[in-house]
Parts: sequence; C-alpha cells; structure tokens
Amino acid sequence: MHSLSIFPYFASIIRTENKRKTLLPSKKHRNPQIRAMRAVVQRVASASVEVDGRIVSEIGPGLLVLVGLHDSDTESDADYICRKVLNMRLFPNESTGKGWDQSVMQRNYGVLLVSQFTLYGFLKGNKPDFHVAMPPQKAKPFYESLLDKFRKAYQPDAIKDGVFGAMMKVSLVNDGPVTMQLDSSQPSKNTSEKTEES
Repeated sequence: MHSLSIFPYFASIIRTENKRKTLLPSKKHRNPQIRAMRAVVQRVASASVEVDGRIVSEIGPGLLVLVGLHDSDTESDADYICRKVLNMRLFPNESTGKGWDQSVMQRNYGVLLVSQFTLYGFLKGNKPDFHVAMPPQKAKPFYESLLDKFRKAYQPDAIKDGVFGAMMKVSLVNDGPVTMQLDSSQPSKNTSEKTEES
C-alpha cells in the first residue's frame, strides 16, 4: 500500500528532473564563444604609434581604437563598429556643461585605429591562443576596408592608423580614464536602428 501511494511522488520527481536536464544547456554550450569584431575604445588627450623608432601616426584629443578581427567577421560587423565608434558620446559639451554628450565627430577630434589580433587571444593554461582571430592574409584587406569606411564616414585626414602586422609601440594619455569595449554581436546590430541618439 505504501509503495503504491509514494510511487506517483517519485515518478513526478523523475519527470521534473528529466525536464530540467532538457532545458539546461550542455556544459560545452553554457559559455558560447563570442563571434564578433571587437573594439576597445579609449578617450585620449593624445596618442601615437611608433614603429622601428619612428612615429608613424599621432593624434591630439580624440579616440584610440584597438580593433580585433574575428575569423567570422563580415561587412556588417565593420559597418556596426564604424558607426558606433564615431557616434559614441564620450565627450562633454563645454557650452552646456553636460557630460557624455558629444561624439568625436561633433568635437572634430582625431581617431587612431590600431589592428590588434591579441584581442582574440584565449589562455590555454598560461599560453595565449589566437586561432579564432582572422588570419593575416584575410585580415589585412578587411582591416583596410574598415579604415576606408571610417574615412568615408568622417573626415579622411582625421583617421589615422598604425602599420598592419608590425611590432608597434602605442603611446597614449587616457583622458578620464575612459575605456569602452564594443562587440559587433550586440543585439542592436541586427535591429533596425532608426536614428543614433543625439
């Protein structure tokens, strides 16, 4: 009698547990790897790139943008990063006193882009692994097309860059400090953004 009365109880527990296992993602899918173009944006008072002891690019006030290309990146990722970087309101409006009110374009400041594949480095033990970064032969023309997007969207002379694939020394005076990270896989990339907030 007792076994018959408690069997439905255990049966319901088993059904609940099976349902829970079905709903939970497997371990290998719990932390999906980000597949996106990545940009680390720093508001700077000045920044420069040196190669072989020679300064190849420099800006005064503006943005230093470190760009990491993922192997799966497409033109839509480049469009998103370009649009967002140029419209990020990271500067105060000196005439109104409002902080976080103006973009680099509104201030007529410079943008220094630096390709940095190590943004897609993952540690295996203590050793970095860069296998998800876009390979150099594909990344170089893709990065050049990204530069072109920035120059077409803004003042060509205001866009500076380093030397792709070179050992660079990047110097900066971070203003704030202010540092933001952008990933092109953010949901807003795939939604119809009617207008950028002013």
